[in-house]
Amino acid sequence: MLRTLLLLAACCASAPSWAADPLANTSWTLRRVDNIYPDGRVQALYGPQPEGRLLFDGSGHYAMQIYRQQRTRIAAGDKAHGTPDEYRAAALEANAHTGSYQLTQGGAAIVFQIAQATYANWNGTVQERPLELTGDILRYTVAAPTQGAGARGEVEWQRVR
Repeated sequence: MLRTLLLLAACCASAPSWAADPLANTSWTLRRVDNIYPDGRVQALYGPQPEGRLLFDGSGHYAMQIYRQQRTRIAAGDKAHGTPDEYRAAALEANAHTGSYQLTQGGAAIVFQIAQATYANWNGTVQERPLELTGDILRYTVAAPTQGAGARGEVEWQRVR
């Protein structure tokens, strides 16, 4: 019996970090994305009702998309023929990235290993974000958001049941 318990303990100790992951196989819908500036000013980066989805699979991978609810359309109907203003809006009104993730010891932070992002400067980066998971609400902080120099980003998601 003792031998069986020791074998079981050794097996579990070597289990992947996502084995007991509360985020595994979950889907989340976006509630808010705000930049908070040092002077206390709050900016809703993707408008008052942003849309988005965050998906975590059971093997440590994720996909995240964030969109402004009303996005600027390309008048020409061909994304290769937009105006400079339309291209700027396209860059600022959406954000997405995908890759792998893990939770830190105790789940105090999430570490995203970003493989690909719409903001190419994030491709191949590793970003640790303080995390708070309370019931069906997931919140994390982005130390250096894709826009808003000097701000910190606050992102909040609601679990889809």
